[in-house]
Amino acid sequence: MEAKIHKTNRTALFKPQMLMFLALIIILQIGCKETSRSPSECTDRTGCVDIPAGDPVQIGVLQALTGEAVSLGLEQIRGIELAVDARKGKLLGRDIVIQKEDAGCTSEGGANGALKLSSDPKVVGVIGTTCSAAAASAAEILSDAGTVMISGNNSAPFMTSVGGRRAPNWQEGYFRTANNEENAGKAAAKFAIEKLGVEKSAAVNDGDIYTRGLTNGFESEFEKLGGSIVLSATVNKGDEDMTPVLEAVEYSGAELLFFPLFQPEGNRILIQARKNPRLDNVVMMSDGALIEATFIERVKENGKGMYFVGPAVPETDASRELRAKYIARFRAEPLTGYYLSAFDAASLLFNAIERTAIREPDGSLRIRRDALRRSLYSVDDFEGVTGILDCDEFGDCAFPRFSILRLDDPSKGLAGLQTNVVYNYSQVSKK
Repeated sequence: MEAKIHKTNRTALFKPQMLMFLALIIILQIGCKETSRSPSECTDRTGCVDIPAGDPVQIGVLQALTGEAVSLGLEQIRGIELAVDARKGKLLGRDIVIQKEDAGCTSEGGANGALKLSSDPKVVGVIGTTCSAAAASAAEILSDAGTVMISGNNSAPFMTSVGGRRAPNWQEGYFRTANNEENAGKAAAKFAIEKLGVEKSAAVNDGDIYTRGLTNGFESEFEKLGGSIVLSATVNKGDEDMTPVLEAVEYSGAELLFFPLFQPEGNRILIQARKNPRLDNVVMMSDGALIEATFIERVKENGKGMYFVGPAVPETDASRELRAKYIARFRAEPLTGYYLSAFDAASLLFNAIERTAIREPDGSLRIRRDALRRSLYSVDDFEGVTGILDCDEFGDCAFPRFSILRLDDPSKGLAGLQTNVVYNYSQVSKK
């Protein structure tokens, strides 16, 4: 009987100990799972990018890798690569991986490239495009996907704001460090009337939102200042024979022709105009799309005396230092000054990612897409290599600063053109 009672007591003592032991195991298992748990469900209205522990931060780059605008695309990529170098290839302790897609310089190219990038859930943000025509379609797709897009080259007014109001092609989450060229048209018009004494002008675009935006801005300001627009015409991309439009310029009595076109159409307008002696006294003016080494090399002496309106190239310690790094890395002189604004575009995106990334307990990173957008919209007094950047409600981050350049000696190339500044235009505030 004593043995039986003893056995019963041992059993009674054993069960609570066992239960406590099992409970401890369960608690430890739960604790381990909590420590290494995956990120919780994303509640951001535009989605999240989750980067597993040890994986790189993936950035999309959508630029003109083929076609006539490839030199501008190359400058954008080089500016981005210099921004990556400035961080020693790291962001949040992770490698930065660049995924390049070709947008060409067309709406179709922009759409196709954007679809590829938006279908990859690991792409945190996109730097692009080169041309505004490609940006319009790309920005719509990427905005719908919740992905931010920032450009160092797009400057068409229709992408952000016109006259202080939201532009037709505005998309939430689209930003740029290139100047809104609504102000380039104003600068060109003021120079033409106030410095050249021109009273009658003609303007030619190629129908896309970039060139139309510039000619619209030029025409509006020119007439506002008392001048007359005697011809407003359009050529098609790919046109080779510019005789019809040049004859129209001749018969209009224009004293100046403003043609903010890309290559090769811009080259053809100039070269064919130079062959018409009746246009000898017509002032030729274009914009930043032709402020590049390849244009000067191709048109040679035909470009002599031509004017260009383009973003003012900053001469600061930061810009000079970056230029030296450009030459050391790529063993060449810059083709344009747009690599500077590309550097700033990449820097703004990298900084915004750092500010908004959340480190999860399992070592992964989470970037909430809407938080990333909000971070970029809140940029204020950022010291870029192009100057102070301040992103407004429309996505414009650069203060309008433009220069009028004159090509006096084509043999001096791009450097000779960029140093021959004959007029400066600046706007203290975008507001």
